[in-house]
Amino acid sequence: MIKKVRTNTSKKAGKNYNSMKKKITLIAMALVLFSTLNAQLVIKNDTVFNTAKQMFLANELFKSGEPFAEALGYDLDLLDPMVPNSPDSISYTLGIEGYEYSRYLLGTVISRAGIGLHMMWSPMIKQMAAMQPVDFDGMFTGGMTNGFKEDDQLMMMVGHFSTIANQMAPMNPFPQFAEFESGNQQLSSTVAPDFAMDFSTLRWDRSKMDKTLNPAALGQSLWKQYYWAKDMLGAFHDGEENTVEADGTNSPDSVDNPHFDPNNNLYYGGNNLDGFAGLVITAEAINKVMFLLNELAYDGTSLGMVDAANYNPNNGIKYFPHRIAVTESMLNPMLPPQASELLVTDASSNLFDQLSLLLGTTAFKNMMDPSINDAEHFAYHEVFDGDPFPAAMSQTGMMGPYDAMAGASMVLFQNIMAMHYNMAEGTFVDVANLDGGSIVMGKSISSTNAAYIIIALINVYEEFAGTNLSNMALDAINAQAAFIQNKLKDAEGGYYNSYTIGSGADASVKTAETQAAVAQTLYLAYQITNNQSYLTSADEAYNFLISNFYVPELKVFRTELGNDLATYNPENLAILAGGLREAALIGNHDEATAIYTRFSKSVYNPMLLAESEMSGETGNDSDGDGIPYIADGKVAPVFAAEGEFSIIITGIEEELPLNSRQNINGMLVYPNPASSKVTLETTLAGEDILKIEILNILGQVVQQVPSGLVSGKISFDVSQLNKGIYFVKLTQNNGNSLSKKIVIK
Repeated sequence: MIKKVRTNTSKKAGKNYNSMKKKITLIAMALVLFSTLNAQLVIKNDTVFNTAKQMFLANELFKSGEPFAEALGYDLDLLDPMVPNSPDSISYTLGIEGYEYSRYLLGTVISRAGIGLHMMWSPMIKQMAAMQPVDFDGMFTGGMTNGFKEDDQLMMMVGHFSTIANQMAPMNPFPQFAEFESGNQQLSSTVAPDFAMDFSTLRWDRSKMDKTLNPAALGQSLWKQYYWAKDMLGAFHDGEENTVEADGTNSPDSVDNPHFDPNNNLYYGGNNLDGFAGLVITAEAINKVMFLLNELAYDGTSLGMVDAANYNPNNGIKYFPHRIAVTESMLNPMLPPQASELLVTDASSNLFDQLSLLLGTTAFKNMMDPSINDAEHFAYHEVFDGDPFPAAMSQTGMMGPYDAMAGASMVLFQNIMAMHYNMAEGTFVDVANLDGGSIVMGKSISSTNAAYIIIALINVYEEFAGTNLSNMALDAINAQAAFIQNKLKDAEGGYYNSYTIGSGADASVKTAETQAAVAQTLYLAYQITNNQSYLTSADEAYNFLISNFYVPELKVFRTELGNDLATYNPENLAILAGGLREAALIGNHDEATAIYTRFSKSVYNPMLLAESEMSGETGNDSDGDGIPYIADGKVAPVFAAEGEFSIIITGIEEELPLNSRQNINGMLVYPNPASSKVTLETTLAGEDILKIEILNILGQVVQQVPSGLVSGKISFDVSQLNKGIYFVKLTQNNGNSLSKKIVIK
């Protein structure tokens, strides 16, 4: 059985558990109503791994996994990874597949692939090693002296984590604190059957990596590290691996002492492996942020440190540039390589870079906050009380991990506001630069960046509540949301892909990811502000997405408007997951859950290149989902960089275009979109018609239309239907049927 996630994810207000389960059951049953035609996804690129995009997908998959399932009312203790699609397809897709796929990505990046800088040379390890005596060399490495104390310091830390979590460490890991921009996931050796506890066959070819540090890669992996550490360290466990909820009085430590007590039968984490992995992940995250603050801040001339406690951009900008090339040196053939030079190769400030980092730092700030007292945070308090990690400055007078996360968040927010926010236009821009110390702000903003900056600002608004930063964030949220509504929306209800100040909206073909990004962020903006117009606009974006991009017969989305060749990548898959999730949770579009599940089976599954035990695999493709088992293969459990799906529909009735009154195949439905009454016209005689029905996007009959055509025409009321996509279906006495799509607004 899988472990249940403890999450703060917002749930639908007033959602009744039993009625929700009934709805979900109906949705699950409806999954079989549409038949899948003979079409499948074709992998076009399985050799390029972009860290930022893959980890972005990992984050949206996590949020669309167990937290999503729990918010819908599922009891995840009923799930068994070895029994696919039980008790139903939705619960399994969310609670097992999505959740585990995101875990694969994190584990691959931060401990297996070696796609980054090794923890041995991280700030904390180097600092602590420098304080050790000379004879410390060899003390924790079996007496092997090599002139370095960092390897012993790392081994001591890992051994301590192993003790306090009651979990043996795996062999041959590559823990890292800073991720490279990209690599090649094709492995040079065959994965061994014991890969789960020995990572030696999982290492990637370092010569094929782009050894460049990119803030989006660092930030998206940091954000994912938070989600996993939060899930793993939000409880304790006993010696039999029973989860023990923290209550503020129990602790794995000695009484009135932050150090571990081996005799009280309590350990860190919800179980052995969770505790150990959570501690390692947290150590990596802390070192990453310390590295950012100490070495990666750029003033337009050189890299260095930024004083987070006293930072003011008005006294000189220090930001994190888009690309920093790494030169590595081998100090000892038995030790991992160390970064010997960092060189800025792209000095621009990229909005997605900065917001990615901000999402991670604000999230960790919340996890480490010593002032929050609930079951999860009672457990976190023990993690950050001095052992295994330092306590906050408010408790010790010295800066700890909490202060580093809070300080980095303030630096990032101030820089984003100074370098990317055009107050006169009420929008952020994608790119900014420094010229002689002066900010040169770009003029373009992509719709996806406009959306995700709001999501990052919501974190600032919540984490710095009661401060001027929170007020500034709220003002910027409202301004950017209004900009999206006023400048990015077209007359048909869709959203443009970008906007350039002084030129206007981009007229390129609309994309599904733009509509999904706008829908997700406006739902979230509505949740924070209670501004009804944001909810209305979010619904319009969602309806436009479903009406114009979703192909129910094939259970896939077009990625470009009108294009029958869909091209999928980790980025647009991430955004689609987020849009569908928030449409279900905040927009109350219950069909969005089933659509996401179908789409996941049709596209997400075949885009994943390999998987392992926790999602139902015991060898080969034992769960029958088309994804090969990682053992005996030569590819990592990550997603393909690109896949294509040819949307060719045969034998399906053509749908009525929006706002069209052309009579196709003897049936006409108008107005379309409609809000109250709909008129159906047909050339068929009344006696030739058996019934007229309205079906929702899942194929369920939601309304029977009374018979009684007058001169081939009938009008009927649809005002009682929820807004969304429907089909008007006319069935003839001979068994033939015609259907037309209609949007209820």
